[in-house]
Amino acid sequence: MAGETFGRTKGGDTVTAYTLERGPLRVQVLDLGGIVTRIETPDRAGHLANVVLGLDSVEDYLGKSPHFGALTGRFANRIAGGRFSLDGATYALPVNTPPNTLHGGPNGFDKRLWSVQKAEATRLVLHRRSRDGEEGFPGNLDVTVTYSLPEDGTLRIDYTAWTDRPTVLNLTNHSYFNLAGEGSADVFGHVVRIEADGFLPTDATQIPTGAIQPVAGTPFDFRTATPLGARLRDGDPQLVIAKGYDHCFVLRGDGGGLRPAASVFEPGSGRRLDIATTLPALQLYTGNNLDGTLIGPSGRIYRSGDGVCFETQGFPDAPNQPSFPSAVLRPDEHYASSTRYSFSAA
Repeated sequence: MAGETFGRTKGGDTVTAYTLERGPLRVQVLDLGGIVTRIETPDRAGHLANVVLGLDSVEDYLGKSPHFGALTGRFANRIAGGRFSLDGATYALPVNTPPNTLHGGPNGFDKRLWSVQKAEATRLVLHRRSRDGEEGFPGNLDVTVTYSLPEDGTLRIDYTAWTDRPTVLNLTNHSYFNLAGEGSADVFGHVVRIEADGFLPTDATQIPTGAIQPVAGTPFDFRTATPLGARLRDGDPQLVIAKGYDHCFVLRGDGGGLRPAASVFEPGSGRRLDIATTLPALQLYTGNNLDGTLIGPSGRIYRSGDGVCFETQGFPDAPNQPSFPSAVLRPDEHYASSTRYSFSAA
């Protein structure tokens, strides 16, 4: 499958868009940052719409994007103080959300061109080598990410990685979903279920405190399907800190194969999204920092709450928190994770 030119970087590099298609599902992915720019899926009447937020140009993705659709790494989410220690050595990272490092730093994986290993009608394989010292992280890291449509209505993302030196790693896709359609206003009516009994409360800089707090009796209880906006304005201190939901949920189960993580239903369109993953956690983010300064492909501006992220991942700040599942990858180990997004309508 040949891609289409999406644009060029300031340095003159061509950015290519690849479209995967199977049945009624169409997914567009860039070789820049592995960015998912579009996911088109039908509503209950069979009408197609793009259900992820995005931007129109390479310039905007490199200069303005709040990680729309991006592959984030080397370490997704936050690392406290932009520092961590590993095997007796301390590593300093660029701080891009003071006082912390977010999503691998200002020039993380989402800002890099990836090489295309395979481009087929239902599968795209991207690879890059993150060099030792890139954004402060140790070790040469080889990462391969496969986007595939294994069956009608399903997008699967598989991640694999190897390193030649001990490092830390946390990879996710940062798509902002709006199942009513991109640019169609807020997602507060989306009905959400999350397969988690606990979440990670944070301090004032949104770094986990180290505790796992039960969701019972809190606005974070999505064990039964609940509209996103039902408790969003509760005066819970955690919601105040984040200006909404921007918290990591500890998924049930002990890893291994794919297991249910979350489900989302949009009553107006009838669209439903079911998410399964091999990873231990899911970050729920309600687009709290969208402020009306970005315009999507629909020509409509994005405001707070116009999209919701379900970022399957390891625990935030794990390199600094020994009680969390380890994020360390060593040369004799092979990193592998998978997340499946299944779309339907009723």
